[in-house]
Amino acid sequence: MNDMTQTLETPVAGRERIGGVILDLQNISLRFGGVKALTDISFDVREHEIRSIIGPNGAGKSSMLNVINGVYHPQEGRILFRGALREKMEPQVAAAQGIARTFQNIALFKGMTVLDNIMTGRNLKMKCNLFQHALFWGAAQKEEIAHRIKVEEVIDFLEIQSIRNTPVGRLPYGLQKRVELGRALAAEPELLLLDEPMAGMNVEEKQDMCRFILDVNDEYGTTIVLIEHDMGVVMDISDRVVVLDYGKKIGDGAPDEVKNNPDVIAAYLGTSH
Repeated sequence: MNDMTQTLETPVAGRERIGGVILDLQNISLRFGGVKALTDISFDVREHEIRSIIGPNGAGKSSMLNVINGVYHPQEGRILFRGALREKMEPQVAAAQGIARTFQNIALFKGMTVLDNIMTGRNLKMKCNLFQHALFWGAAQKEEIAHRIKVEEVIDFLEIQSIRNTPVGRLPYGLQKRVELGRALAAEPELLLLDEPMAGMNVEEKQDMCRFILDVNDEYGTTIVLIEHDMGVVMDISDRVVVLDYGKKIGDGAPDEVKNNPDVIAAYLGTSH
């Protein structure tokens, strides 16, 4: 099980003490017609931790993220965010409550610059209407300047100053992934959902992304839920890991505990089915 033990030599920094439960998923089941995507899954996410979700292809990982941010509505189960029960949560409401995400397939505006793409992450925080922004005067001007300052801070944080005015479509894949992270950070989320942020990257790009994820967790205090196929990355940077297989939970705990779980090993080696 070599892919379960490889590392990128990216040490976990000394993070602040992990707090109480911020997200609690209880007995979540999700079906599409007769297809069971998730079956009776429960786990929680604690404030300030990096909580990874892993599993083979088709395990239900992205479906779980879509449940958390309201794209899918489970047929059974309860979701509590900061202790409040969420029913029929919609993505825009989840975003307004402090939940941001990136996607498995890059979802950026390719013809827009890096700066403008990251600015879209501030949309929910803008109070002035479209007419006021078109005039760019008074309160709208002050608001625009304040949001630009926040975006410039994100650009500096992600070390992409040199490409700030470059159309995203001209950038290599690894930098596009970093811009997508920047757009999510611009929303100042409490909970950040990352869906395979390192997919398709080379080792150097993965090391950079690992560093930024750890820095987001350390410096911004952001709680992170991460889906990632690279087990070296997962074992290096996660506080806890939950493992899905065919829509069911087969493991949950600290990285070393999960890595040595016989059910997890069997699932990854393909011997459980």
